[in-house]
Amino acid sequence: MIKTILIDDEPLARSMVLEYLQQHPEFQVLAECNDGFEGVKAIQQHQPDLIFLDIQMPKLTGFEMLELLDSHPHIIFTTAFDEYALKAFEKNAIDYLLKPIRPDRFEKAIDKFKASFQSNANPKLETEKLQETLEEESLERIVVKTGAQIKIIPVQQINYLEAYDDYVKIHTNDGMYLKNKTMSSFEKQLDGKQFVRVHRSFIVRVDLLQKIEPMEKDSYIATLSSGGRVNISKSGYARLKQVIGL
Repeated sequence: MIKTILIDDEPLARSMVLEYLQQHPEFQVLAECNDGFEGVKAIQQHQPDLIFLDIQMPKLTGFEMLELLDSHPHIIFTTAFDEYALKAFEKNAIDYLLKPIRPDRFEKAIDKFKASFQSNANPKLETEKLQETLEEESLERIVVKTGAQIKIIPVQQINYLEAYDDYVKIHTNDGMYLKNKTMSSFEKQLDGKQFVRVHRSFIVRVDLLQKIEPMEKDSYIATLSSGGRVNISKSGYARLKQVIGL
């Protein structure tokens, strides 16, 4: 049996997928989820082989949900928006289905999934390629897991980012959160007029800079109005000067 989960906030869309899957008894639907929060929990519980995933959902988008997963099932995206569907396809996702879903298009997606599944293709690599392409998108918020909780952090609440092994520390007034992502990814996605990479280990929110002091040769330390202190390298100082006009 192919373990399957449906994640879509539209009951009609889920019922349509269920109807089409009746022609494929080898697919076992283990859960139907109304949003990304339910989806993360269901994937953790059932470890599915395949998920049908809506992109535009309340609370969490489909893309944000993927960032929170520890396991990586195969994905068929479902969406009502051409721009998102095309983007998902270009990101090397298994396939995408435009709503309302046509029976012939559904069958093609199932065939494509089966070919990938039977060849033991690594869905984690597909997800990683998808997330790499997402770095072209401007970042407006960050979704993190803290234990069993999921927290959404608007970028306006970020004080600074700090490299921490394979993670990034996100420093806010509410505390520090870890995200399994690279500093380069954040640098690409954050607004360059608001956030500057001042050191290989630090990205700082410009409007919080309170004081910059020289340290050793060609290096500085910045104090933020939030109380944080970050190192600034020679190249980081040059980037900072371009943004704030020092």
